[in-house]
Amino acid sequence: MEGTQRSNIKIGAEVAVVQKHHQRSGELTHGVVRKILTKSPHHPHGIKVMLEDGIVGRVKEIL
Repeated sequence: MEGTQRSNIKIGAEVAVVQKHHQRSGELTHGVVRKILTKSPHHPHGIKVMLEDGIVGRVKEIL
């Protein structure tokens, strides 16, 4: 499932995000959503979330 729709992402969901400094390489980080940071219902580059370990990134896929 894609991470561009806010309604698809729930707190506690396991996701793969790309961090700001990894956007060029596209390196993904896996984790569990602690907080949803994007307020709009849709974002073309992915909804920004904070993971349980404090990493912030845009959701590329929901696992």
